[in-house]
Amino acid sequence: MKILLIALLLATELAFPGLAVPATALRVGGISFDASAKVGAGKTPPAVLNGAGIRGVLFIKAYAIALYLPHKATTAEEVFATPGPKRLRIVALRDLTAQQFVDALIKGVHKNQTAIELAALNPRIETFRTTLLALRDAPKGTVIHLDWQPGVTPADGTTHLTVNGKQAGVDVPGEDFYRALLCIWLGDRPADGALKAALLGHVA
Repeated sequence: MKILLIALLLATELAFPGLAVPATALRVGGISFDASAKVGAGKTPPAVLNGAGIRGVLFIKAYAIALYLPHKATTAEEVFATPGPKRLRIVALRDLTAQQFVDALIKGVHKNQTAIELAALNPRIETFRTTLLALRDAPKGTVIHLDWQPGVTPADGTTHLTVNGKQAGVDVPGEDFYRALLCIWLGDRPADGALKAALLGHVA
C-alpha cells in the first residue's frame, strides 16, 4: 500500500510538474507549523522550520512558537550568525492581554542583555512596546510574526511585526534588536530551557 501511494505521488508530480506535494508540517499544542515560510518580499528562498515548542507557566499553555531560518541550526550561536531572513511565528493558545505579552517579552530581553546593550536598545524597545500595547489583547488563535528582514548592512535590516497577517506599527531597525528578541527564547537565560531546545530542533 505504501509503495502504491508513493507511485501515485510520483505519477502526479510527473503529470503536473508545477504541482508540489505539500511538505510535512510539525504539530505542537494542536497548532500545525508549515515546513517552510516565505519571509519578506523578493526572490529570497523560503525559510525552513528549525523547531517549535510550547511556552507555558505551571500547567497553563500560553502560546506555541516556531523558528524559521534560511537553513537548519542546532545551536543559538549558529542561529545568531546565520545571515538572511528569519521568523518567529507565535500562536496564542489562550486569551492573552497585550500587557501580559509585553511584560513577558521585555523581561526576557532584560534578562539576556547587558546594561550597555540595553542603553542602545531602549528607545527601540519602547517603540515596540507601544506598538504591542496598542493591540490591547491577543485572543486565543492570534498569530504573531516577528520577522527579520535583512538589509545591505546589519543596521539597515528591520524587525517586521505582523498580527493575523496585518502589519502592526513601524519596522524597527537594527539586527541587534532582532537578536535581543531571539535571546528571549535562545539566550543564556531563556524563558524556558526545554523550549529553547525544541526551537533548536533537539528532540527529547
